[in-house]
Amino acid sequence: MTKPFAESCEQNKHVILDVLKKEFSNHHRVLEIGSGTGQHAVFFSQALPHLIWQCSDRFSELTGITAWLAEANSTNLLDPIELDVQSGRWPTTKYDAVFSANAVHIMSWAAVKSMFEGLNNCLTEQAIFCLYGPFNYQGKFTSESNARFDQWLKQRNPLSGIRDIDDINNLAEQCGLFLSNDYEMPANNRILCWRK
Repeated sequence: MTKPFAESCEQNKHVILDVLKKEFSNHHRVLEIGSGTGQHAVFFSQALPHLIWQCSDRFSELTGITAWLAEANSTNLLDPIELDVQSGRWPTTKYDAVFSANAVHIMSWAAVKSMFEGLNNCLTEQAIFCLYGPFNYQGKFTSESNARFDQWLKQRNPLSGIRDIDDINNLAEQCGLFLSNDYEMPANNRILCWRK
């Protein structure tokens, strides 16, 4: 099988890694929600060998992720698991770190809520959640390009769209997660980090 490829993963992996090196330095077991192609997982697991990295995504994405993982042959990279955040079927394993990139603006708001509710049951005490992507502040876009991107997203799926940080943070706080860092990233993206 030809491996799937996302140019955005290649473009943002180094700057995301700089943050994860710091935020995940004292953590051990990571759940990645929405692993997509699997490119991030391969790169981060090799760069952060102290972590056990668990990919997850909907069933339709698992074959592509598996192709990336098979080629990488990383000892700290586990076989991907199926996870649809709205299914109610979450892993029984506990994780002290969670990572997700470019997912919440593609999901419906109901799915975003389900993601946070599901996380509540699989995080250890002192766990951290790092979420990468574009976000609005006080209902406003941070750039013209984000406004255009939001319009494009809604044309594809009216239930998707760039989320407001306050709305996301409210969901996090309801699950006992509190915002610890908000990193500015290239291309009008952010990494939001919450701790339990």
